[in-house]
Amino acid sequence: MENPTFQTLAGPGTAEIRVRGSTFRALAAPVCNEADARDVLAERQRLFFDATHNCSAWSLRDGTRRGNDAGEPSGSAGAPILAAIDGAELVDCIVVVTRYFGGTKLGVGGLVRAYAKVAAIALAEAPRRRGIPAVRLCVRYPYGHTAPVMRVLEQPDIYDIAHGFAPGGDAGEVTFSLPRAMESRVREALRDATAGDVIPEVVEEHIVYRDATV
Repeated sequence: MENPTFQTLAGPGTAEIRVRGSTFRALAAPVCNEADARDVLAERQRLFFDATHNCSAWSLRDGTRRGNDAGEPSGSAGAPILAAIDGAELVDCIVVVTRYFGGTKLGVGGLVRAYAKVAAIALAEAPRRRGIPAVRLCVRYPYGHTAPVMRVLEQPDIYDIAHGFAPGGDAGEVTFSLPRAMESRVREALRDATAGDVIPEVVEEHIVYRDATV
């Protein structure tokens, strides 16, 4: 599917569980890149500097995936947290789980279950939103093409339309945004409507967020 939408978080979610004396506190939060994720992790490490462990995982839309056991046995924390993110079908988010050891060892299996459970609860508590890859285009058109250009732009998924004038004032100018998946179709419609006189230019690519559908 070209330029699919994706599910991410619209805000933080938290959870806390106790397992045989150990306390596990989880924060799920939206991030846009690794720098954001590392900032969230650093803030949790600062807040809970006295914790036994601050374990984490994040998954980004560009395919970046990280899991950090932070001193727990290998594969017992980062991997199950990341699996919880995958199970929730989310990207561009991080989960940090802070553990205070309660005096009783849980074993690798017990740790896996605890980290996975608290991460899943925090993710379920967080609000969601749908991300749509989008593009902003600029069109300069001879005034004689004003009507056909405006007709093409009369589509519900085209938004943030801004009208102006080309430098020199001898042509009209309009900038607008639309889902990237629509770009080829709109380009073709503008070309057909103006006998090839109008060629949109890309201003920027960005993400549009909508309320979650699930």
